[in-house]
Amino acid sequence: MKKSILVTGGTGTLGRVVVRRLLDAGHDVRVLSRRPAPAQLPHGWTTGDLRTAVGIDAATSEVDVVVHCATTLGRKDVLVTRRLIDAARRNGDPHLVYPSIVGIDRVPFVYYRAKLEAERLVANSGLPWTVLRTTQFHDMVALMTSVQRRSPVIGTLSGVDFQPIDVRDVADRLAELAGGEPAGRVPDMGGPEIRRHRDLARAYLNSAGLRRFVLPIWLPGATFSGYRGGEHLAPDRAVGRITFDEFLAERER
Repeated sequence: MKKSILVTGGTGTLGRVVVRRLLDAGHDVRVLSRRPAPAQLPHGWTTGDLRTAVGIDAATSEVDVVVHCATTLGRKDVLVTRRLIDAARRNGDPHLVYPSIVGIDRVPFVYYRAKLEAERLVANSGLPWTVLRTTQFHDMVALMTSVQRRSPVIGTLSGVDFQPIDVRDVADRLAELAGGEPAGRVPDMGGPEIRRHRDLARAYLNSAGLRRFVLPIWLPGATFSGYRGGEHLAPDRAVGRITFDEFLAERER
């Protein structure tokens, strides 16, 4: 059934793929962005800012579903989620679909704490809701190495594994959830492989034709202890299809 769907963060890494998937499925899509609408868009657009609430009522009016892909750092994530929920309740009763992160209730990372609080706001919003937690995106794992590419030494997290997942796999699932009925907390999504961080860094360097010394660094604290313990992984939910090596090969074409 065709639905009217608002995507926040619809120009971001995940959001723009979600928009394409929803359009392909025949839905009426609207993107919320702080920027003016580009020319010749195949979908709707509302210029607004979740940080100030400007334009949010217009964005959330007459929509069946809101896919909340917009994310910010720290406590701002909680603030913008609360503002979105308030506007959605003022303007109807849309199904709120929220992509979240595996392990936010187990790893005491500041960003994760904010994400968990935002997730609870969604669940307690009074709106029909669905939350999907995923492991880290390929893009993020690659970025951890690419930002160091000018250094002769690449630091990695000692004893830490990642289970990276492709945004296209996540977007497929979010589009499916947005087109369906509210489901609450759905099963997590993990990438197809669990690999040591140093191995992922070496894979990135090889794909980029870079020769660097990779140095695993042991970091103290409860957050990194949680990572070393694999609390951010979903080994029983390795449902992603696109591997990190496949992602890298496509980037280098």
